[in-house]
Amino acid sequence: MTERLDVPVAGGTLAVFRLAEGGEPVLAVHGITANSHAWLAVARSLEGRAVLLAPDLRGRGASSRLPPPYGMEAYTSDMLAVLDHCGIERGVLVGHSLGAYAVARFAADHPERVRTAVLIDGGLARPLPEDVDPEQFLAAFLGPALARLELTFEAPEAYREWWRAHPAMAGSDVSPDDLVAYANHDLVGKAGALRSGVAREAVRADAGELLELGKPAHRLSVPVEMLRAPRGLQNDPTPMIPAELANAWAGGAPHDRRVGEVPDTNHYTIVMGASGARVVAQAIVRALQSPVEDPRLRSPR
Repeated sequence: MTERLDVPVAGGTLAVFRLAEGGEPVLAVHGITANSHAWLAVARSLEGRAVLLAPDLRGRGASSRLPPPYGMEAYTSDMLAVLDHCGIERGVLVGHSLGAYAVARFAADHPERVRTAVLIDGGLARPLPEDVDPEQFLAAFLGPALARLELTFEAPEAYREWWRAHPAMAGSDVSPDDLVAYANHDLVGKAGALRSGVAREAVRADAGELLELGKPAHRLSVPVEMLRAPRGLQNDPTPMIPAELANAWAGGAPHDRRVGEVPDTNHYTIVMGASGARVVAQAIVRALQSPVEDPRLRSPR
């Protein structure tokens, strides 16, 4: 069952999709050029143990027409609006990729509203070597995602086929139906000139903050579980979050932060693939079962 909620936010309404029923509500935030339907496999894997509320971030999916500003401050404000609209006083928040950074920022700024945060293949930033130009790094890092936003397609099937052939998807355990739903939810325009509905201005705004996005995770005072994929955006062997980076972060607060690797996954399939989604769903259930603590009695390490 997929039900749409329209949540009033600055500049209009944010589209939020109820992807799973049963149990307590969980807010699930997608990645930089993704959309709410990236969570379909996780919703299915929850098997009625949680209500999964997945917004389309401002500038994406059914929220693509929401105006600027974009960036972390805007996203966290929108997330707060969703929690308030749905009557969630303190909730479990899960984020993937850019969504993990947004969840970390929200949890750092509003710990009283977060029971547990689950960060999926995001939330930390690798330090740049001194001889690397930040602009060149960002161009290389976001290049494939930005290139997709410039493509046009004759028909919806052409876009779906593009996704099927993507290195991260080809031969994976992503459900064909989920991939169709994900692609269709991203598509705008008319036949002959169909394209991704992601607002380019939103991605550029996010890219401008990218090197600073990892800081909030280091000042978290709520329990956090981080799951990382061993393979990257193109199913390449370079992970988004290296094991040593994640372990060093967790080591600063071993009782509050746990890190796990999801075997045989890449940056996409860790949430969209069947095996990755099961592990993410298990982490969400653990978060829901954890004791509720008052974050005001704790301090960041």
